[in-house]
Amino acid sequence: MFDSYLHPRIKPALNQMVSVLDKPSITPDGLTLFGFAVGVLALPFLALQWYGAALVVILLNRLFDGLDGALARRRGLTDAGGFLDIALDFLFYALVPFGFILADPAQNAVAGGWLLFAFIGTGSSFLAFAAVAQKHSLENPGYAHKSFYYLGGLTEGTETIALFVLACLLPEAFAWLAWVFGALCWMTTLTRVWSGYQTLKRVVKPD
Repeated sequence: MFDSYLHPRIKPALNQMVSVLDKPSITPDGLTLFGFAVGVLALPFLALQWYGAALVVILLNRLFDGLDGALARRRGLTDAGGFLDIALDFLFYALVPFGFILADPAQNAVAGGWLLFAFIGTGSSFLAFAAVAQKHSLENPGYAHKSFYYLGGLTEGTETIALFVLACLLPEAFAWLAWVFGALCWMTTLTRVWSGYQTLKRVVKPD
């Protein structure tokens, strides 16, 4: 919901930061992989209930997710880089709820499972539309900086990271947060499926 509003406002800061990293030995894909490796540490940190450490690596992961895109735009976006970025993003989003499940299975298992179930809905609707939109070369002015069609919704990256931050700061409230956010994710999925279907119905096939 807030991604299209925030991205243009943080882009200048990311561009300034990435100017320091624009060296031949540093590549956008390398930043993507490094950021993911840092983010993976959230899983054991959460399982051990080291919530402060988990919060740090979650935020670092998101920082590198912004820097890799900024460097890619500086050098030229590639399909391979876009694919790597989104694939690892979805894996990262899934491992955080799983970490909370491992931290307290009795309290968090069902709520965490509900959240992961909801993430499947948002992720599949997002990626399915992006694939078909690419086929028809649909333009998306709100997310022109993305390497593929970015279908928005009520729960996007900004809201998901806000959830993770709140859960790390208030781990005892994870189950409640997961139930609420999962419900919002299903609202996003339903609106994406409906709007995506209606958009594709209006696509005129070439003769």
